Amino acid sequence: QMQLVESGGGLVQPGGSLRLSCAASRSIFTLNYMAWYRQAPGKERELVARITNGGTTDYADSVKGRFTISRDGAKNTAYLQMDSLKPEDTAVYYCNTRLGGLHYWGQGTQVTVSS
Repeated sequence: QMQLVESGGGLVQPGGSLRLSCAASRSIFTLNYMAWYRQAPGKERELVARITNGGTTDYADSVKGRFTISRDGAKNTAYLQMDSLKPEDTAVYYCNTRLGGLHYWGQGTQVTVSS
C-alpha cells in the first residue's frame, strides 16, 4: 500500500510564493517518479511538474521558470516551490506517483492566488 500526504497550500497574493510538500509512505527512490498535478474548477486535471527516479524534471509550459520540483530522499518527500504566483494558478494541487503499475494520489491541497 502506498500513501501520499500533501501539505503547504493556502491563500497567497499575486506575485507571492508557496511551497507544497508531498510525504510518501515508502522510499521515493523505489518509485518511477513523483509528480504534481492541479485541477481548477470546471477544468481537467493537468500535469504541473514531474521528477523521475533518475532526477530528470519536466514542467508544464505555464509554470516553467516559476515552479521548481525537488525531492528529499531522507524524508521521502517531494516538494513544489511555486514563485511569482498568478491568479490562474488557483487550483487543488495533487501529488501523484506510480508503483507496480498502479497510480496513487494524495488527498489534494488548495492553492488560492488572490488579492
